[in-house]
Amino acid sequence: MSAAPIILFVYNRPDHTLQTLQALEKNALAASSELFIYSDAPKNQQSKVAVEQVREVIKSDWKFKKVHLILRDTNCGLAANVIDGVSAIVKKYGRIIVLEDDLTTSPFALTYFNDALERYQHEDRVMQISGYGYPLKDLALLPETFFFRVANSWGWATWDRAWNHFNADINSLTDDFTTEQIHQFSIEGKENFWKQVQEFKSGKINSWAIRWYASVFKNNGLVLYPRNSLTQNIGNDGSGTHTAAESTYQVVLATEKITQFPADIREHAQAYEAIKYFYAHRKGSLLNRAIRFAKKKFNA
Repeated sequence: MSAAPIILFVYNRPDHTLQTLQALEKNALAASSELFIYSDAPKNQQSKVAVEQVREVIKSDWKFKKVHLILRDTNCGLAANVIDGVSAIVKKYGRIIVLEDDLTTSPFALTYFNDALERYQHEDRVMQISGYGYPLKDLALLPETFFFRVANSWGWATWDRAWNHFNADINSLTDDFTTEQIHQFSIEGKENFWKQVQEFKSGKINSWAIRWYASVFKNNGLVLYPRNSLTQNIGNDGSGTHTAAESTYQVVLATEKITQFPADIREHAQAYEAIKYFYAHRKGSLLNRAIRFAKKKFNA
């Protein structure tokens, strides 16, 4: 099979975009991969210069099989841009690798994505390949890859058959969730996924990712995760439209090719417990939370 197309969403962070592309083109399969870059238009006069700087970056001579630039002339916002872009490209090619402008990758990321896309293409329950791997306690005790229920937006891949289940209507998607489903959706209350659903319904956020996770969850889907992360979010420095300064999720990128993939299509119990523990303790002590809050207020 030919390499899956890559889609990259960019907006107004030229330095992050540059780092993302520099890391991506170091991948072994970069020269065999078509890259589609969706550049959103500025939403106001203040962001116009940064958007133009990003567009200068993406117009450089990058070492991919072919680069397609989609330059929006009106501001879509991240959610609409992702939904439209992913839907168009995955429908045409049947599979897709998705990145945003604040993600650096291991040199083995594209190989991992393509190998997993090929291996699980006919496994309907496998709905996403996550490039990101959590910085878990006792990480070495987990297998090289494993299945977990949560869809992750920090570098991922999927198929047309899975994306067909994406439901943008949050009400029809979640109104029939039972109390137990809400409990399991939120990893037994350890993460605020259901709160994100409620915030979307109230208009406080506009997230494609929470709707994608809810779509995967509702279809009893699973996501493949790597033990050693293939992606690193470099946008949690407070520079992004949707992010605040945060170091909790920093990882060490994989330095070797991933070769082992589970044959058993079910959620890995030990990995589930490890991620649940991470969610429950990621904010640290009350003192650490107070320090982070103070830093955010100071930098606001």
